[in-house]
Amino acid sequence: MPRRNWGAIEMAKAIREVYGEALVKYGRDNPDVVVLDADVSASTRTALFQAACPERFFNVGVAEANMAAMAAGFASVGKIPFINSFATFVTTLALLPARIFGSYSKLNVKFMGAYGGLSDAYDGPSHHAIEDVAIMRALPNFRVYVASDEALTDWLVKHAIESEGPMYIRLSRDVFPSVYGSDTAFEDGNGKVLRDGKDVTIVACGVMVGFALEAAKALALEGIDAKVVDMFTIKPLDEELLLVSARTTGAVVTAEEHSVVGGLGGAAAETLAAAGTLVPMGFVGLADCHAECGSYKELLSKYRLDVSALVAKVRETVGRKG
Repeated sequence: MPRRNWGAIEMAKAIREVYGEALVKYGRDNPDVVVLDADVSASTRTALFQAACPERFFNVGVAEANMAAMAAGFASVGKIPFINSFATFVTTLALLPARIFGSYSKLNVKFMGAYGGLSDAYDGPSHHAIEDVAIMRALPNFRVYVASDEALTDWLVKHAIESEGPMYIRLSRDVFPSVYGSDTAFEDGNGKVLRDGKDVTIVACGVMVGFALEAAKALALEGIDAKVVDMFTIKPLDEELLLVSARTTGAVVTAEEHSVVGGLGGAAAETLAAAGTLVPMGFVGLADCHAECGSYKELLSKYRLDVSALVAKVRETVGRKG
C-alpha cells in the first residue's frame, strides 16, 4: 500500500496488513487459533491466515451474527476464535451474540473490527465505524482496545491469543504514524506516556496518537507544554494514569476517531467526575454526526480529526484553566 504524507512522523505498514501478518505469526503454530471471516478476507487481510492455515480458516459469508455464534461454539470447546469484518458490522450485526456469548457467557471470542473510524473512507457512512467503541465498552466482561500503530497491533494479536475472555480490538484499513519501536513492552490496562508535559494532557487512541505528538510539538512553540498519553486500553481504562495526569497538568483533552459520545472521551470524563477531579476538558472527535464519502485524509481534516484541530482544542482548553 502506498505511504501517505501525514507529516513529519515516520510511516509504517497499513494496520490491516500488520494484523494479517500477526495472525500468521502467532497463530500458525497454535492449533487452537481459528479465524472466521464474513467474506471480506481480502480487505481484513485474514486471507494471509487462510493461505497459511486453510484448515483453520472459515469464510461464513455475509452473516456476521452467524459468524459470532459459530465462534462461540469454537470457544466452548477450547478454541481461540477470531471473528473478522468491518468494525461497523462486527459491532452491530454481531452485537446480540456478542452480548449473549461474550458478555454474558464470557466465552473466549475475539471480535476484530477492521476499517475502524473513517478509514473505509470512500464507502461512506454505511461503512464508517464511529460508535463501535461506545457499543462494545458498554458490554460487561468485554475488554476494548484501539490499535495506534504497527507495533501495538502486533502485540494486541499476541495478547488476544494469550489472554482469556471476550475482547474487541479496533483496527484500521490505513497507514498510521509509527509511535513505538518493535521492542516496546505493553501491558493490559496500562496506557503509555509518550511525552511528558506540565500544562495539559492529551489522551488519545488510534491514529490520533501520532497526531497528538505532532500537535504537542506545535504547541511547544506557543509555550504550551503538552503531555501525550496513548490510551489504547479503553476498557480496562488506566484510571490511575488518567487521574495523576489530570491533577498534575490541570487540563485534559481527549482525541479519538470516533463520536464524542460514549467513546474514549466519555470514559475519561466518567473517571474524572467519579474521582472528583474537576479540570477543564476538551473533546476531539466526530461532533455527534455521520461523515460523508471522500479520501481518508480529507475526511479527517473536514471533521476536525487532525493536528490543527488538536492544537486549537488544546489551546482553547488550556485557556479555561484557573
